[in-house]
Amino acid sequence: MADKDQKLFSDFPPVSTEAWEAKINADLKGKDYERALVWRTYEGINVKPYYRRENLEGLEYLNALPGEFPFVRGNKKAGNDWFIRQDIFVKDFAEANKKALTILGKGVNSLGFYFDCNTKITKDDLAMLLKDICLEAAEINFVCPCDNCNCALPFAEYVLEGNEDKTQIIGSSPLDPVGSFVLKGKLNPNAFDELKTAIEKTSELPQFRVIGVHGKFFANSGASIVQELAFALAQGVEYLTRLTDAGLSADEVAQNIKFNFGIGNNYFMEIAKLRAARLLWAQIVKAFDPKSDESAKLIAHSETNSYNKTFYDPYVNMLRTQTEAMSAVLGGADSITVLPFNAIFGDTTEFSERIARNQQILLKEEAHLDKIADPGAGSYYIENLTASLAEHAWNLFLQVQDKGGFVQAFKDGFIQNEIKAMAAKRDTNVALRRENLLGVNQFPNFFETAKEEFPEWVFQASDLTEADAEVETLKPYRAAQPFEALRYKTDVYAKSNKRPVAFMLPMGNLTFRKARAQFSTNFFAVAGFEVIDNNGFSSVISGVEAAKAKNADIVVVCSSDEEYAELAPQVAQLLDKEILVVAGAPECKPELEAKGITNFVHMKSNILEELKVYQEKLGIK
Repeated sequence: MADKDQKLFSDFPPVSTEAWEAKINADLKGKDYERALVWRTYEGINVKPYYRRENLEGLEYLNALPGEFPFVRGNKKAGNDWFIRQDIFVKDFAEANKKALTILGKGVNSLGFYFDCNTKITKDDLAMLLKDICLEAAEINFVCPCDNCNCALPFAEYVLEGNEDKTQIIGSSPLDPVGSFVLKGKLNPNAFDELKTAIEKTSELPQFRVIGVHGKFFANSGASIVQELAFALAQGVEYLTRLTDAGLSADEVAQNIKFNFGIGNNYFMEIAKLRAARLLWAQIVKAFDPKSDESAKLIAHSETNSYNKTFYDPYVNMLRTQTEAMSAVLGGADSITVLPFNAIFGDTTEFSERIARNQQILLKEEAHLDKIADPGAGSYYIENLTASLAEHAWNLFLQVQDKGGFVQAFKDGFIQNEIKAMAAKRDTNVALRRENLLGVNQFPNFFETAKEEFPEWVFQASDLTEADAEVETLKPYRAAQPFEALRYKTDVYAKSNKRPVAFMLPMGNLTFRKARAQFSTNFFAVAGFEVIDNNGFSSVISGVEAAKAKNADIVVVCSSDEEYAELAPQVAQLLDKEILVVAGAPECKPELEAKGITNFVHMKSNILEELKVYQEKLGIK
């Protein structure tokens, strides 16, 4: 029997960082350490290949427990429970009420009622909408995308006439005039007076928040995580400053702000984002000298981003939203909305909504992620990402403040320019397949075709800019849209014409021909072309004859660089109207170009732009 006092691993001597580094460098065999192992993120953070206890030195916030200032480790002292929210688009109050009661019995404990712009909501409307709903048992949220239908006042009137415990009613009717300014280009001159009135009228509802900060607007416009975090915090400070100047206390304002963040697919970064957000917001609110530390708690609702969701192969969206929801849970979100996998189509279905609910229920009821406070604690990696994100976001936040605050920085174009530059960088990386969108720019479903006509807005950015806008606005979009438009163009063409055929002609070196044929099949399938792969051909003649038999429009020669100088010209001589493509960028490329062979596809190709060219060559317009 083992000695109960024996320490685990006492037989193994500790290994120093220097020893680890020496071993890593030896295994790299001369490769550059920084280039081979250090990940450089969009956020400007250099992520090391590993972290150790010593990397936690100097992180003072680690001394705080969950539920303690500065709340990095979460707002709760015990557990990590969150609200599972489902949104309902209200077209008929009675029907919306019926749906709300149905889903409340299926695991949802937070409702988001969305209203059309310019809808006038009355107390009687809310009485119909909330009939038989226990306001103390579910979080209630009212959302108007255009900020024109403020439900806070009629809701307060409705609740104050009832018998519910006002202190137990949790929810929001988030007015976000600055967020509306970001999307529409005009700032309501009375916006902050209306916010002050809303705060005063709902003062008897301490857990009902009437100010919204929508970081998801930045995330869905192509911003980095640092930018989303920094600009959201700057927007929050705009509200704090303006409303305290108007006579409200810091506690009154801070306890009425609710942050709405997007959740992207950068799993660990998204966990760290929420932790860094709480850290920075706590310090910001503290600077306004609140009476209670409770005011420094950042309340965050997280919603899965639309930026990385796809129209083609939409079921992959379920995989994306599952990891995103898990990031939000581990990061300590207070409530989460998982958008149904087909939400970008417009109207969702009962099936897609059920799946979206169950994705969160699985995390809570089967993975039990609600049981442990700060489940990410103890990870050297997450703690260091949290500190790095906080540092970079704080530096960008200070730049915004130096320019006079969020509104002034947006009027000057600083925020738009920062986001546009980042979005352009990300778009380029998607086009070069350095950032993958599964099923769109990488590994598309070869057999998927659009079976119905789709409106143009599906492939376009969302532009809510008003005619008399005073500034350039943000226009949320999806990274997949240009690829989807490309493929849809092929699908439309194929309804009245033959679908273009890309034929793989592998020859020679087995390793190179298989790898390049696989690369090229994915390359041309991205545009919706029919792709025909082959194991290989023993001669050029047999390969070209097979291509002609399949009525190929594009013939892709797949071989090794050394063999292209001989093979490619032979293929070219036997082709008629077919387009010849060489898979790779061989050293003999200049010689081949001199012989009229000008089409090459390889890892550095801008797949989006090159596929557009091939469509033009094939007459697809």
